Amino acid sequence: MPPTLASLVQHSALKLAVRAGQDRLDTPVRWAHVSELADPVPYMEGGELLLVTAMNLDAEDREAMRRYVRRLVGAGVVGLGFAVGVFYEDVPEALVEAAEAEGLPLLAVPRRTPFLAIAKAVSAAIAAETYRAVTAGFEAQREMTRAALAEGPDGIVARLAAHVDGWAALYDASGAVVAAAPDWAARRAGRYAGDVARLRERTAPASAVVGADAGEDRVELQSLGTGRRVRGALAVGTAAPLGTAERYAVHSAVALLTLATARSRTLQAAEQRLGTAVLRMLLAGQSEHARAVAGDLYGGLLDAPFRLLLAEPVGDPSGRESRRPPAAFAEAVEAAAARAGEAVLAVPDLDDRMVVLAPDGGEVLAHCAEAYGDREAEEADAVVGLSAPAGPSTAAAAYRQAEQALSVARRRGRALVEHEELAAGSIVSLLADDAVRAFADGTLRALREHDATGRGDLVASLRAWLAHHGQWDAAAADLGVHRHTLRYRMRRVEEILGRSLDDPDVRMELWLALKTAGERPGDR
Repeated sequence: MPPTLASLVQHSALKLAVRAGQDRLDTPVRWAHVSELADPVPYMEGGELLLVTAMNLDAEDREAMRRYVRRLVGAGVVGLGFAVGVFYEDVPEALVEAAEAEGLPLLAVPRRTPFLAIAKAVSAAIAAETYRAVTAGFEAQREMTRAALAEGPDGIVARLAAHVDGWAALYDASGAVVAAAPDWAARRAGRYAGDVARLRERTAPASAVVGADAGEDRVELQSLGTGRRVRGALAVGTAAPLGTAERYAVHSAVALLTLATARSRTLQAAEQRLGTAVLRMLLAGQSEHARAVAGDLYGGLLDAPFRLLLAEPVGDPSGRESRRPPAAFAEAVEAAAARAGEAVLAVPDLDDRMVVLAPDGGEVLAHCAEAYGDREAEEADAVVGLSAPAGPSTAAAAYRQAEQALSVARRRGRALVEHEELAAGSIVSLLADDAVRAFADGTLRALREHDATGRGDLVASLRAWLAHHGQWDAAAADLGVHRHTLRYRMRRVEEILGRSLDDPDVRMELWLALKTAGERPGDR
């Protein structure tokens, strides 16, 4: 521990005697300083033991001593050493009373004890404390390094919590707690999610101290990563400010966790190239080659059903705004996979899109459903299309399914569409965009204009006839007219449109036009 006034009093060679402030001797001493100035305060930094002979002081003037001592206390001086037998045979009573009144420890320094001896004792104690702190810090670093190799980030966090006699927690890039020690610390670490989010907005490395109010832990937050990309954060909670040894340990943990959680650019690029190669082989139908290339990195992903996600940034619909692959989506996917220990393949595709292969029913898909499932596209950072469950041999079909779902999500303005929705729903909903509605309105415009003159109900008659598959009696009964009347109306439809209702393509287009345009007042 650092030197204190008590340790100096107990130093057998110094022979110091306490004359005031007996109850404050446990105060740490930052330095011992000699000054004979009547006002040494401008040269004080706080934490000093001030040594004086009272050469320039009227130490028997009670009012002068009260002012003198009061200014020393205000400057942060932690103790006053008074040399006896030099200018005064003993410590003047006026100085003792002033020191007692202000709570300033006052030490009598015998004539045979030079001030230099006190300064050397303080310096030696500080050096010993610094050596102890550095040694302890290096030992903590060695322990955490061994833990990093054997246990990964969990081991680093556990060793750090033990070393600082508090708790520690590791947050991933999304701000979720991925490791905490002791076990109960995970819940406490969750309280600081908002502070971690604000820290992530700053350029790394960044730090902040929060929760230092009465009754709360002092929590120090450190960002992990380099440059502008924050890859996580470390929280350290203690009952008191960190000492030198503890700070060494925290800095070591930050360095180790940065290495553990932020892969080098070279390795990341290599993994991305490998993932791209595996994806291309799967899409080309070369599943066995893909398995061989994937190895341990992606091999487990191909041994069970997976889903293919295709994501693109929301961007500007006009195409004028330059877009980039949805980095936030990719980071969130990787973070969800890391939390669950899932293998995931996430690589950029053409057209500013991101392709993700994730285990069916896993944490990644659960995250996507929660983050994008019920949101409009304009509220999200990406638009996502999700395939049906697939295997290596059906990856190409899954890619097409994801493309179709992404196209529908884009048209509907939704953040996420699953392929199963397309198969289970009506094809009409897939055609509900402005271009198809314009086609439908244009196709039926002439019939509606005819009906507006009051000369027949051609649109309603056409809908009933098509709905009954061209069965005259059933359609006429549904309309409440004679079948000959219905035949006449269908001939008028053919004349006005210039198309034959015997053509199945014509009937299909008219039916889709009717379904897409919907009913209007007067259509029935």
